Amino acid sequence: MRADNKFSSTAPCHSCARAAKFCCLPYPLALNLLAPVNKRAKILCVVGARPNLMKIAPVLRALSASESLEARLIHTGQHYDDAMDGQFFRALGIRQPDLNLEVGSASHAVQTAEIMKRFEPVVDAENPQAVLVVGDVNSTIACAMVASKKGVKVIHVEAGLRSFDRAMPEEINRVLTDQISDLLFTTEPEALSNLVREGIEAGRVHYVGNVMIDTLLDNLKRAVPAAATLAAQVGGALDAYGVITLHRPSTVDDRDILTSVLDALCMISQRLPLVFPVHPRTRARIQEFDLLDRIARSKIKLIAPLGYLEMLGLTRDAKCVLTDSGGLQEETTALGVPCITLRENTERPITITEGTNTLVGRDSAKILAAFDDIVANGGKRGRIPAMWDGRAADRIAAVLVKEFAGAVT
Repeated sequence: MRADNKFSSTAPCHSCARAAKFCCLPYPLALNLLAPVNKRAKILCVVGARPNLMKIAPVLRALSASESLEARLIHTGQHYDDAMDGQFFRALGIRQPDLNLEVGSASHAVQTAEIMKRFEPVVDAENPQAVLVVGDVNSTIACAMVASKKGVKVIHVEAGLRSFDRAMPEEINRVLTDQISDLLFTTEPEALSNLVREGIEAGRVHYVGNVMIDTLLDNLKRAVPAAATLAAQVGGALDAYGVITLHRPSTVDDRDILTSVLDALCMISQRLPLVFPVHPRTRARIQEFDLLDRIARSKIKLIAPLGYLEMLGLTRDAKCVLTDSGGLQEETTALGVPCITLRENTERPITITEGTNTLVGRDSAKILAAFDDIVANGGKRGRIPAMWDGRAADRIAAVLVKEFAGAVT
């Protein structure tokens, strides 16, 4: 194989026993030799960023348990460092990818284009029956477009979620991915209404529940106790605490917005200490905007990004969570922890109508009012939505077994 090939594989070539990256054979042929020929329907499962990993873990397990499906894991490398990616593979017991495209960071356009360039020869070599994508990151839309244009069926897990805010890159990815998907698996009933309104046939949509909650329930007993995390990260236990996460560009890339949000959080921290695992992007902006001093005067505890099991334990035992994350809105609803979402909209409305989530935007007065309600009344407790029962991935696998029965001859 040429030395300048940018693709890598952890699986050995069956011809020369070397990894495909260093194989003696041409790249497409080396890829074809990564697995023995069989008559199972081959599904390429794509991950690219950390949120994808919590979604793909139960799906991979469910597909691998089927005698008629072969799941192949392709990592685009959109997230690539250990803190944001590697430790999640280990914590969730996800096997190493069959192939890593090693794309890395770039602008939305460059990253999406690079993923498409690197994924196309994979589809050609693997000749799958379907490509399965999850969520709404650039890897999702990029790989879905490649598959669709090659006539390969596209499966979208977590379809139909809408914030109705086209300024969010994730919203563009969601809408476009759903339009070119052949099978769409949804987490909440309202998603079907969104899809039908956009012209998607209801027969292609399957309400299966939430694979994020599959992962949460599967790992809850393994969650690292908050006391252990706090002892390691802040040097001691806290009788009570809240959790902060901020990472969206619309929150952290604007100096005025980030300053306003942090000012409100600093005030809250004087009443309840707040633990803040800081995303690398957010830490860079805090430093760039000279906000470290005001945080230092508060009772906000800045810590490094946490692994999944550490973050799960920290969230489970928190008095409240203040976040701009989509996944945490769902996880707090499943855990019964009050959540204050620091965004103007959410693509997960069921966490508000049925769960523990309160949407407040970035206005300091609204943030403080929502926190006051938690102090005075305990905040929203809600209930766990229907079919968030830990079996969503099994339902997905059952549909795919039926869909691809007899697809390989």
